[in-house]
Amino acid sequence: MRALLAVTLLLASPLASAGPATAAQPRPATIEVTGEAKVSQTPDRVYIDIGVTTQAQTSEAAASRNAASLTAVIAAIRRAAGPAAQLTTTEYAINPNYRYPPHGTATIVGYTASNVVQVRLDDLRKIGAVLDAATRQGSNTIRDIRFAVRDEQGPRTQALREAAVRARQDAQALAEALGLAVVRVVRVSEQSPAIVPRPLYVQARRFAAAAAPATPVEAGTIAVSATVTLTVEVAPAKR
Repeated sequence: MRALLAVTLLLASPLASAGPATAAQPRPATIEVTGEAKVSQTPDRVYIDIGVTTQAQTSEAAASRNAASLTAVIAAIRRAAGPAAQLTTTEYAINPNYRYPPHGTATIVGYTASNVVQVRLDDLRKIGAVLDAATRQGSNTIRDIRFAVRDEQGPRTQALREAAVRARQDAQALAEALGLAVVRVVRVSEQSPAIVPRPLYVQARRFAAAAAPATPVEAGTIAVSATVTLTVEVAPAKR
């Protein structure tokens, strides 16, 4: 955890001597302090984008080959991941392939079909097995691996609490150093805690062959940060 301290001290200014007797009271002196906290959380969920890209001279042939290949890949993923895994289609596209001659008009020479499914796993021990099963069955498109946490509220609350406590401690220390005392909290603002997922970019060609050990993947940790700004009223400390 680390904290960032930003301080603003606003002291009351005396009223102008020419002002009327009924003029408004001067503003109280305030200190503004910003506390920042960062919490590390071990991920317990992972998202993997796995797909198949195929080419053929016609769009129908490209789509047909793609469907057959991806059906086999999905079956292999389900066997390796188990019934708890969730698969969702995130991308499907068929695009023409062009040949561009030095002179003249570009012509279509074939089509590329791409289909990607997102695999959600809550058992991180199966990541390597899922990757290997997919590539052995013909997957040639593996975009990335993104680690996450299932219970986001827990680390969010912890980060906010630690940021608020640090801001209050810094405000108290600053006031004491200036011979002041904290009277009350005037205003509180916070920036919603940010959970930064940890991406791991991979390439299909890096994966092990069928007879090799499972592909190793390390989850690491995820950073959850929060920022809390306190404005406190201060007054001369009693002696």
